[in-house]
Amino acid sequence: MIHPVRTDLFASQAPLEWAVVGNGILFTAQIPIGADGQVVEGGIEAQTRQTLDNLAHTLEKAGAGMAALTQVLIYVTAREDLATVNRVYAEYVREPYPNRAAIIVSGFAREAMRVEMVAYAAVTSDAA
Repeated sequence: MIHPVRTDLFASQAPLEWAVVGNGILFTAQIPIGADGQVVEGGIEAQTRQTLDNLAHTLEKAGAGMAALTQVLIYVTAREDLATVNRVYAEYVREPYPNRAAIIVSGFAREAMRVEMVAYAAVTSDAA
């Protein structure tokens, strides 16, 4: 059985939860949107920070932190953005690092987005 993680992130109109927990694993996908539901401006650095802020917030609401991450899949629309993403990511994630992959994609559902992250984390309870 899965349980949604209750966050105060912008409520999507799509049929989704920002995160769910099942069998002690948190599943989440985070995008660079602010409290108003809009993609943040300021390029890849601002978008990466917002995505990671959303991820950290979600983990906190699940009773965990960034150290609970087990895997992060990073999707970007431009290979040259990876250096910036890596630099900002290193400010949020510490050793031992989670397993990670970086994938270049042609685009996202929201055209202004340049980054999206899918993450998995070990949590101690089924946060609801």
